[in-house]
Amino acid sequence: MVDRHSRAYPIELISFNINATKAIFSPPQILSRICLLRIVTLPIVPLRSKNYTFLFDSPVFRVSNMMFSHLISFLALLGTAHIAVAAPMPDPSAEPEIELLRRQGLANVYSSCTVPNTVAITFDDGPYNYNWDLVDTLNNNGVKATFFVNGNNWRCIYDDDMVAALRHAYDSGHLIASHTWAHLNLAEQSWDKIHDEMWKVELALSRIIGVEPAWMRPPYGSYNDLVRSASAIRNQNLVIWDFDSGDSTGASADESKGNYWNIANSRPDTILTLNHETYASTVYDVIPYAISQLQSKGYNLVTVAECLGQPAYHSVFGRGEKDSSWVC
Repeated sequence: MVDRHSRAYPIELISFNINATKAIFSPPQILSRICLLRIVTLPIVPLRSKNYTFLFDSPVFRVSNMMFSHLISFLALLGTAHIAVAAPMPDPSAEPEIELLRRQGLANVYSSCTVPNTVAITFDDGPYNYNWDLVDTLNNNGVKATFFVNGNNWRCIYDDDMVAALRHAYDSGHLIASHTWAHLNLAEQSWDKIHDEMWKVELALSRIIGVEPAWMRPPYGSYNDLVRSASAIRNQNLVIWDFDSGDSTGASADESKGNYWNIANSRPDTILTLNHETYASTVYDVIPYAISQLQSKGYNLVTVAECLGQPAYHSVFGRGEKDSSWVC
């Protein structure tokens, strides 16, 4: 049985040629331990000019250290195997493996809600110092919101008070989703780095609140086909927005409130908002005003999953106990 809180290896692609018996693995957890293994077993008769590509079509195909060893042993039966771990991918346009992944499918990208009369209030860049107070404000007003969290941005997600805040938000019924680990522009990253940024925050959420996230917001709203392919492997959806409060681009609290007044009074059928929990003015001034305005117009203030009519998480399981591995 795989321990959900252990350092599991996501395997996105296994491709090998029977003649060369070459396998390529890309586990982000061991990027710093690039190695080359050579396994010599009983010879087999190769099938000439036959290429076989195996794609593991699941959100994230995880194997424990033991399962990883068994998988290597299985491949060894094919003959002499050269196994490159976490080798950087070149330009995807020249890589048949990446092209195969692209053909497999790209993650959906949502920039607006689909359930009528809903507003999804979302917050990026946390968890941060104001999170507990923000959740209390939402709870006191009967609002369910979505938090796209980083692992190591404004705060470390493993800090004791951040662990407590995330659990408070989750236990209150708010949606916790991925904003990747360090808030890098994913469209500028390599294939391996994209997975590393995704996986590390997914591991943190599995440990802290016991969920496998189904939703990801790319930092800066920036993505390309490589990012969508990496998300598709996890069966995750990308979420952007159709309304920006402006808090991260220099808008004052009064300007942000004016933006909310304008959108509420224009009364679109749905709204998918962007806010940042890292600004005190957003948490203590703008959001209470926004809630009042939106509710006065008869909107239902719900999570992203609810405003899109889809499940909140891929799976929910027992949360972990903090140990020495919970570090940024």
